[in-house]
Amino acid sequence: MRTSDFKDLRVWQQSMDLVTDIYRLLDNLPKEERYGLADQIRRCSVSIPSNIAEGQARNSNKEFIHFLSISRGSLAELETQLILCIRLKYFDDAILIDIFERMKNIDKMIVGLMGVLKK
Repeated sequence: MRTSDFKDLRVWQQSMDLVTDIYRLLDNLPKEERYGLADQIRRCSVSIPSNIAEGQARNSNKEFIHFLSISRGSLAELETQLILCIRLKYFDDAILIDIFERMKNIDKMIVGLMGVLKK
């Protein structure tokens, strides 16, 4: 099950939408966090669709699965950092409900794609 272009993958498209929303959200962080925590959040959020794209462009399902696994790790990293933002009271958890739900759906899509690729 290989598409000819990573941009055709719904999981990549939804991951890109998530990154866009994360970037907008980070505009609300305090200035002292703009280069520390915000930078780390940006990097791991960008890593999600980037690794999906890189994995899809590889020549084997095994490599694709490896890069999808890295994307899942970046999702977990992003979730951890957003939870930290809540604990530090930078964001109210109600603001992040939709983002956390979308992250859960992206994770399910990645796991499903991994299952298809393993067959």
